[in-house]
Amino acid sequence: MDEARQIAVLLLTCPDRKGLVSRLSHFVYEREGNILDLDEHVDAEAGRFFIRVAWDMDGFTLGRDKLTAAITPLADEFQASWSIHFSDEVARVALLVSRQDHCLQEILWRHQLGEFAIDIPLIVSNHEDLAPLAAQHSIPFHHLPVTAQTKPAQEAKLQDLLVNARVDTVVLARYMQILSAAFVAGWQNRIINIHHSFLPAFAGSDPYRQAFQRGVKVIGATSHYVTADLDEGPIIEQEITRISHRDSVPDLKRKGRDLERLVLARALRLHTESRVIVCNGKTIVFD
Repeated sequence: MDEARQIAVLLLTCPDRKGLVSRLSHFVYEREGNILDLDEHVDAEAGRFFIRVAWDMDGFTLGRDKLTAAITPLADEFQASWSIHFSDEVARVALLVSRQDHCLQEILWRHQLGEFAIDIPLIVSNHEDLAPLAAQHSIPFHHLPVTAQTKPAQEAKLQDLLVNARVDTVVLARYMQILSAAFVAGWQNRIINIHHSFLPAFAGSDPYRQAFQRGVKVIGATSHYVTADLDEGPIIEQEITRISHRDSVPDLKRKGRDLERLVLARALRLHTESRVIVCNGKTIVFD
């Protein structure tokens, strides 16, 4: 896609009713917009409508500064929750890590290739192990060791770092700390975690050993938004691989690492491309 092309993306959800796709399409058409992508879904059980519309702003008769005011009356009529995004808005993503580097390596590699429309202003860790990797990519690294006694103070420092760096998305790339409910509350649907199991199975610590002990035949990885309830946030992406009785716990961890890195990378792309709507604790993902 031409990097100079400016694209608007509307994410909207509302109670289902007739004519919603037509009304929204006409909103773009009557302002000389060219729709590039439209994907919609109706949850018949909940009576809820979801849509993602992307259109070319070239020739669109409304400036982006007037778009919100123009959409608001229509959204109010629909009793909708909605947001508007633009392709030239680059997400500023903070990466939080501990000692394991596979998820961090994947994101940095894909970022280097230009797959993600993001900036990474900082990497934060409760250990110093991955400082050389951050230096290799010329990304500032901040070491904030965490103990039960220092956790509140370190979370306050983390919050200051994120605010000062104008971060809008936080990625827990195998950050082995539980963030407090108070911290998470300020980042609703903006903290993405990778959990090394196919949630809701084997939540909590050491899921590969839990899976081994249960003799499961598939293992998985789950990327989700972080909430105050551990490993229960809205799920963005998942993947599985088959295992057998021949696999040991180290085998499960080795196979799981491949899943974790891919699933987290996919979730980050979906989030930063404005392809996710969160509603009532679950996600609608337009990919």
